[in-house]
Amino acid sequence: MDRGTIWRIWLPLIGGLIAAIEIFRSGPGPHGPLRMVGLFLAFVGLAGVILSRYTLGRSFSVTAKATALVTTGIYSRIRNPIYLSGMFFILGAILMLGRPEGFIIMLVLIVVQIARARREAAVLEAKFSDEYREYRKRTWF
Repeated sequence: MDRGTIWRIWLPLIGGLIAAIEIFRSGPGPHGPLRMVGLFLAFVGLAGVILSRYTLGRSFSVTAKATALVTTGIYSRIRNPIYLSGMFFILGAILMLGRPEGFIIMLVLIVVQIARARREAAVLEAKFSDEYREYRKRTWF
């Protein structure tokens, strides 16, 4: 296992697991069934983010770049699985904390993620043109 894999995959996974468990264990809010649902959604979101990052490999970047068009794995069905999975993680955290105002923050983040996805789509379409347009037709978000 190379150093890049450790930084890209294992450290975020461990950090996310620790955060989710700590929020579940000692965060404010009621300790009922909804908290368990939140923990499940947080784990699903975290797994999606890690799987997406692993699939992207060195093609991952924080800003929109077009180094390669990744169309395998989870990217064969969803164009932006990191954004979608991140929303599952945040939804899980909101449910675990029992703070309804968190949904306002989540709505703002959804708008931001949609804007980011559109910017990325423009960059990818400029670089990969017809190949990217075909990819968009067969995938969601």
